[in-house]
Amino acid sequence: MRNETKSKINRLISQWPRGTPATAFYLNTEGFSHDLLTKYKKSGWVQSFGRGAYILYGDKVEWPGALYALQTQLGLNVHPGGKTALELKGYAHYLTTGKRKVFLYGKQGQVLPNWFKGERLGVDIVMTRTNLFPEDSQEGLSEFKERDFSIKISSPERAAMEMLHLVPGKVGFDEAFLIMENLATLRSEIVQRLLVMCRSIKVRRLFMFMAEKHDHPWVSDLDVARLDLGKGKRMIVPKGRFDKKYQITVPRDYYEEGEG
Repeated sequence: MRNETKSKINRLISQWPRGTPATAFYLNTEGFSHDLLTKYKKSGWVQSFGRGAYILYGDKVEWPGALYALQTQLGLNVHPGGKTALELKGYAHYLTTGKRKVFLYGKQGQVLPNWFKGERLGVDIVMTRTNLFPEDSQEGLSEFKERDFSIKISSPERAAMEMLHLVPGKVGFDEAFLIMENLATLRSEIVQRLLVMCRSIKVRRLFMFMAEKHDHPWVSDLDVARLDLGKGKRMIVPKGRFDKKYQITVPRDYYEEGEG
């Protein structure tokens, strides 16, 4: 029995991706009972990672590893998007002043486990529960390799729209505009599909406004006539300037004299 238990813990350790937690739910389905995990804790093999999760003893877990457990073990529809996905892809740069913000996106009503806390992971988790895209759509999501595991994140095309969804509340207009300047190599066919699927009139208008301001080459490949830009005016920022084409109020700094 002792050899069987030793073999079991050896198998667990060898298959455990470093830098990730394992949820109690997942471990139980794999045949590791609460009593057995308590023995492993006493023996110094594993340690608790908040309530409902474990890590290998002495291992360091950061937010990507914790997210891996949410996606693969709990099957939660949560992914890094917006600014965070653009940072991971090299289109935006994280400034090291203050605690890092990690922008996560999930379906409306999505509940995260208690052990998934920004304080425990050393970051500020900004969770956006939204129906910006259809819930079951995988369009614009891709795998991102991180150490010994992979997580699902937004493509640059989808991330840009997710970022604009938070303008001007959680993301500043100026910052978003600067990041959009870096997106000269977006894939027009993916941009087209996502813009059609996107459920926010504001995001569509703002995306097209910024893309055209930066004169990105892929803009000319878009079929704008297929995009539902809605009706009526949208105020993105107060006391700005009204853009007649996209019917949005934006900061005055984005117009030259006589333009607009």
